[in-house]
Amino acid sequence: MSPVWGHAVGVFIVAMMAVFLAIWVWAWLPYHKRTHGRLARLPMEDTMASTDHSIPRTDQEERR
Repeated sequence: MSPVWGHAVGVFIVAMMAVFLAIWVWAWLPYHKRTHGRLARLPMEDTMASTDHSIPRTDQEERR
């Protein structure tokens, strides 16, 4: 196996780690907090009571 192949694999691994970390940071930005809160409460919603606002709101939603 040539040393070039080993360097190429190393560069690929570092690039994939950087992409993973970038997606992870993007997903945890405060901008997405409202969406995460809404999606976390989604399984607890009843389809018949979709107009009922009994689901507690997040602090950020209360401020709006």
